[in-house]
Amino acid sequence: MTFTLPTLTDIRSPALTLTLQHKIDNKTKPLGSLGRLESLALQLGEILGTDAPALQDPQLLVFAGDHGLAARGVSAFPSDVSWQMVENFLAGGAAVSVFSRLNNIALTVVDCGVNHDFLAGLPAGSQRPGLQVRKVPGGEQGTADSSAQAAMTALQCQQAIQNGMALVKALPGNALLLGEMGIGNTSAASLLLSRLAGLEIEVCTGAGTGLDASAVQRKTKVLREVLARHPDATTPLDALAAFGGFEIATMVGAVLQAATERRVIVVDGFIASSAVLVAHALQPLVLQACVFAHRSGERGHEFMLQYLGVQALLDLGLRLGEGSGAALAWPLLQSACAMLREMASFESAGVSEKAETQTAQV
Repeated sequence: MTFTLPTLTDIRSPALTLTLQHKIDNKTKPLGSLGRLESLALQLGEILGTDAPALQDPQLLVFAGDHGLAARGVSAFPSDVSWQMVENFLAGGAAVSVFSRLNNIALTVVDCGVNHDFLAGLPAGSQRPGLQVRKVPGGEQGTADSSAQAAMTALQCQQAIQNGMALVKALPGNALLLGEMGIGNTSAASLLLSRLAGLEIEVCTGAGTGLDASAVQRKTKVLREVLARHPDATTPLDALAAFGGFEIATMVGAVLQAATERRVIVVDGFIASSAVLVAHALQPLVLQACVFAHRSGERGHEFMLQYLGVQALLDLGLRLGEGSGAALAWPLLQSACAMLREMASFESAGVSEKAETQTAQV
């Protein structure tokens, strides 16, 4: 099986950027008065290649997987919560379910390696609405314990990335929102941040699902052991295989494919950003298509955003995951596009522009 990653090209057009900026500057408002919404509108226009961008059929994918490292006590919750929360997503009861319904965002859960059979008891070939099963051969129960061996083999890592690419290829719309679920996956994200950004693991490690201070210290100690066990996992794909989760690897493929198709990618919090971190290490231009929804309350996320050189739209202290922050930020993207398409210019509205400043004569 040949493994080929998409090659991204620069999506920015100087002529379009000038057109967009001129259009924004000449709306009926003081120059720059819509703040970050103006830079967001500019970015969305650049991604979609038009000065009248419209977001269509938004798709939120919640990538779910279990982690062998969870057996080392790095989470406040047992691994069974992964499959139980997937059922909650499918039943429409999770936070991201509520926010997606509110904003008319299609929600799909992707079983990338949850230790559970969501089709058990159903006739062969059956499907469940809102669920895609994309388990990797040999990883049906989740990743291996990365403190004992690599979380996944190189082949499994490649297959998960390809699964993510294939998922996005089959989706309608021009916007992809990223979500995830997996007990232990803040540890995987912390490990990826530490190795790929060259940061001390203490800086990258936080409370995850709600650990107290002493438990965070124990978690940090375990993660330091994991890093020491895999000193040669320094390339993006080697680090992803050694430390990552099947849900993170599948998300990496989804991000790369969405960027190739010039879809708007709305990145949720710490774990979703860790997939972008890997994708960026493979293809730096991927950031052009990414809108970072919020800065998570998880400790490492601030440093991850700094390393990538990006700024998030919201800062609400969220650390739930699921794609909840991406869904909450969605109305801002819609507003930015509507401003470009519908807000009047000074000329079209017959409104006088700012007068030229006159130098006082003494």
